[in-house]
Amino acid sequence: MTVDLLVIGGGMAGLTAAATAATAGARVLVAEKGDHTGGSAVYAGYAWTAPTVDVLREVNPDGDQALGARLVDGFPGGVEWIRSLGVDCRPAVTVLGYGRGHQFDTNHYIARCEQRIKEHGGQVLTRTRVTSLLSSGAAVTGATLRLPDGSTQQVDARWTLLATGGYQGDPDLRASLIHPRARDIELRGNPWSTGDGLRLGQAAGAAFGTDGAGFYGHLIPAGVPLSDPSLYVDLALYFSQHSLLFNLDGERFIDETLGDHLTTIALVHQPQARGLLVADAAAYRDHITQSYVEGAPKLDRFALASRRGARCAVAHSLDELDDMPPEWGYPGPKIRAAIEALDGPVTEPPFYVLEAAPAITFTFGGLLITPDARVRAAEGGVIPGLLAAGADAGGLYHNAYAGGLAAALVFGQLAAQTALTR
Repeated sequence: MTVDLLVIGGGMAGLTAAATAATAGARVLVAEKGDHTGGSAVYAGYAWTAPTVDVLREVNPDGDQALGARLVDGFPGGVEWIRSLGVDCRPAVTVLGYGRGHQFDTNHYIARCEQRIKEHGGQVLTRTRVTSLLSSGAAVTGATLRLPDGSTQQVDARWTLLATGGYQGDPDLRASLIHPRARDIELRGNPWSTGDGLRLGQAAGAAFGTDGAGFYGHLIPAGVPLSDPSLYVDLALYFSQHSLLFNLDGERFIDETLGDHLTTIALVHQPQARGLLVADAAAYRDHITQSYVEGAPKLDRFALASRRGARCAVAHSLDELDDMPPEWGYPGPKIRAAIEALDGPVTEPPFYVLEAAPAITFTFGGLLITPDARVRAAEGGVIPGLLAAGADAGGLYHNAYAGGLAAALVFGQLAAQTALTR
């Protein structure tokens, strides 16, 4: 089989690239190893990013600035592409305080991309694994696929796109590339993103970056398994930026107001990767029981955590923190004294105490790319014929975050444009 664009991975980035290229007349094949397409996008609902390049630089100073500019500049066109497929994309709202984005039905979008690919003669294969990339000299020229029946098929391709969604589904890679304690954290995304794109790219000579980039995730109640994807959002403790977080030594280790997604990265590096959130009545009233973003349903996340068996309690005064259960392992008097020494933000009783742990959605480290989604070679230059997008691409974010679906959307489109014009 010979195609213009072989896409490895059927998530947001891969299907966006494939549908864009197919619409322009390219011969396209998508190989997805999971039972269905969509990846982790099926659990999300907002495409958003920073409204300007300056804002993105402020919240993501260590990210690749050229990639960041492409993200911001390409986002409006990405939104129009979503709408062009007949998918409802709601008016813009504020996200995480600094971003702007649109709520849309990601499942509808995935279905429409698949439909567009097939309408233009392309193929979408599920339960299909890529065993190796094909090459001619330094260039990637396609891949060998293992089909659901166990047979193999060689696909020759002018361009091959790695879009397998990152490596968050592989505990060993999490431990080696993020932190040893990341091995055991909960996964709040699809189980099939286990680093296939990273391994394939590095085998072809791709550069990895950047070390210590971190990941995107959220705090969840410690000890509560994410057994149902519907819990990915419901159990996320978005209110942590309006709380105080203490490690097992009774010490704060990050400015919580930076955002729950950054506090989550920091908690992985703390003893046993767990910590104690303390919020007051104002946080409970204004944040814990409210929508995390405009348009989302209201939910009492503290009550839900309690029903799920998390370690949580309500203290009617700070003095009651001294009586924290010994089996929890936290020095209650030390935490109480630390809160009393602060001039806010936790002042209004009662106080809501909840043990939290990090959960990972997708990784930031990946294959380094150019602004047109070409994969950089470890020895310099680019690898001819090889593209990467979505969480397989690294460099965009470094211990910062300004939208995952937006990045997959924009760089999926850029990958398709490169495949069409070069």
